[in-house]
Amino acid sequence: MSWQGIQGQDDVVERFRRGLARDHLATTFLFVGPPGVGKHTFALKLAQSLLCPSLSERLPERLEPCGHCASCALVAAGTHPDLLRVAKPADKSEIPLALLIGSKEHRMTEGLCHDISLKPFMGRCRIAVIDDADFLNEEGANALLKTLEEPPPHSVLILIGTSIDRQLPTIRSRSQIVRFRPLEENVLAALLVAHGEDPDRDDAPRLTSDEAQRLARFSQGSLSRAKELADPALWDFRRQLLERLSQPRLDSVQLSKLTGAFIDTAGKEAPLRRARARQIVAFVAEFYRQACRALCGAEPSDDAELARQVKVSLANWRGDAETAADCADRTLEALSHIDRNANQGAWIDGWLDDLAQLTSRRSGVPA
Repeated sequence: MSWQGIQGQDDVVERFRRGLARDHLATTFLFVGPPGVGKHTFALKLAQSLLCPSLSERLPERLEPCGHCASCALVAAGTHPDLLRVAKPADKSEIPLALLIGSKEHRMTEGLCHDISLKPFMGRCRIAVIDDADFLNEEGANALLKTLEEPPPHSVLILIGTSIDRQLPTIRSRSQIVRFRPLEENVLAALLVAHGEDPDRDDAPRLTSDEAQRLARFSQGSLSRAKELADPALWDFRRQLLERLSQPRLDSVQLSKLTGAFIDTAGKEAPLRRARARQIVAFVAEFYRQACRALCGAEPSDDAELARQVKVSLANWRGDAETAADCADRTLEALSHIDRNANQGAWIDGWLDDLAQLTSRRSGVPA
């Protein structure tokens, strides 16, 4: 079953249906879950439903916009005056304070906190959606405090993040938490087969069921990650990457050059390079995770290429599962540097040099 084309989140839909049926809907929600599982799409569809003038004429628990009125059309076009949206700019590492409370010259006379306090222009309420809530700094969260503690009448605020742990206490304690689960592999594969490698484009190249299943297996339940993984060049680089990781000595200098060059081929835009960097880091983290599992006696991965390279590397580990775990932990730390927009060359060099130092102790081969 799907609601408005959103699959895999039936429990979330049911929660909002029950709230509307009881006429008891909270004013502030924090949507958390992996990227690419429908949080943003759900927020916009919910806004469309709440702003649709026919809501009072239907059974509220249906939670469905009519889809053809002026209000629904404006929400779909992103121009509804009662739908406010804020997100982290691509060239910033945090959500700018000015987006929340206005520029220094216009504090509290513009920005989201001001705009959501105004009376609705068309609908029954005003709805604000804050994407990238993971990137609210302490100053930004404090700026939202009054709005969170004393929500304006007829307002709904939705914050979207990836996990509760990445939200400041100011946000967590004043929001109803709504958890979105990763999509199941079969659901994700079906979406990819139905819509191609990019479900947002009708003309996207179609995938075979085997190709879709492979992407679904590696996507960790995320549709956006599956779309990123559809690039054949990424898999060619992964093959080279696994071969280098399985060697007795990790040549961090050469691998750093190759990694930086491959990230740069993603394009000039920083978000594209960061997405590719995360893909590479995820590949390395999975390699060391599987190495650790193998050293502890677990069954090998059903990914033949990964299992083969892990097997090659086992001769170098001497049963040292702890070092493999340390390598996985250090690799996951690299993700935080990517999210903070750290200098690309600096974080790559530091990360791979640390891996070389860590792996040198597994077999006594100097880094």
